[in-house]
Amino acid sequence: MDSAMVGAVSALIAGLAAAAAAMYGSRGANRAAREGSAVNGFSSLTNELQEERKELRDEVRTLRAELAAEKLETARLRLLVQQLGGTP
Repeated sequence: MDSAMVGAVSALIAGLAAAAAAMYGSRGANRAAREGSAVNGFSSLTNELQEERKELRDEVRTLRAELAAEKLETARLRLLVQQLGGTP
């Protein structure tokens, strides 16, 4: 084998090694990007759920206040019916 042939084979092997390294590095970068995307998606979902939970708590608070007002009105009307001689 002459030196030109050795140089060509060496260049071919070096090219294949560089391609393999690039593929391996690219695969790692893609995995990191996917994992980062998953973390961002999870964080976004968590924020949305917390906002929804806050809205639902506010709605429950409002409904409890309405229920208390209805119970008070019912009690007032029962008392009024009793004062008028009826049975509630």
